[in-house]
Amino acid sequence: MRDRNIFLIVLAFVVIGPFVQPKVIITEMLIFGIVAVANNIMIGYTGMLSFGQAMFFGIGAYVAGLLLKAGMPLIVALPVGTLFVLVLSIAVGYFCVQRTGLYFICITFAFNQMFYFIAYSWTGLTGGEDGLPGIPRPSLLLDPVAFYVFVAVVFLACLVAMKRIVDSPLGLICQTIRENPSRAAAVGYNVKLYKLTAFTIASTFTGLAGTVYAMLYGIVPIDQIHWLKSGDFIFMTLLGGTGNFFGPIMGAVGYIWMSETFSLYWARWPLIMGIVFVVVVLYLRGGIVELIGKVYGSIQRAREAP
Repeated sequence: MRDRNIFLIVLAFVVIGPFVQPKVIITEMLIFGIVAVANNIMIGYTGMLSFGQAMFFGIGAYVAGLLLKAGMPLIVALPVGTLFVLVLSIAVGYFCVQRTGLYFICITFAFNQMFYFIAYSWTGLTGGEDGLPGIPRPSLLLDPVAFYVFVAVVFLACLVAMKRIVDSPLGLICQTIRENPSRAAAVGYNVKLYKLTAFTIASTFTGLAGTVYAMLYGIVPIDQIHWLKSGDFIFMTLLGGTGNFFGPIMGAVGYIWMSETFSLYWARWPLIMGIVFVVVVLYLRGGIVELIGKVYGSIQRAREAP
């Protein structure tokens, strides 16, 4: 299925979603859709698996939440929170890209844990294990419909920006590094620099999603910066499919829908999520997008058959 067709499906979901599900759930899906697509820039396009993206999501949420609580307007809180994550991602990414494979994963995990314990211990600023409550929304966004429209605009803007990035020469270089970093270095590309760039881009968009999330429930829970949340981001990305730009959006939607649905009927619902993850990894490496593509291809062949 072509990207244009998938984009039309995503656009239809953005428009129709609030009429079939609670607005707060659809809003959450869009926020984590940004995170999943950003994560795919590293996993699917550059070949880097990070267990530290919750660090940037949580820090973006904390910074924006603190600024909003201090009375700063939205036009200041969101850019400052995003810029803070941008600078932090460059600093953290510089150390992470010095290693590859398992060592890269371990370094990102270590940084995530470090910032998690800072947030957990600094109760005077972050609220510790109780989270950061009392985050206000601007008066224009108090209505759930207005807030949803705002998040939808941010979601679509991020989608267009990231699509342009992955389709640019930078995106092609990242894919070259994913396939063969040694050959990419041999033809003159600074592999570490391009990995750092991809890491920074993905982390900055993740932090932007975090700044928006801070206003969704009016609180930043401590688990939003825990490394297990990084695992959720990876699950969303793989569930949707790393072989397609729009796949992780479907993964984020599917993950949140399953967690919200299964948790109503069974306290041990994560077991079901684990089974789904195993099935995807073993039998559906392309995720939901691959499944849709197979069904779409079967329908096309059936139509063309005499």
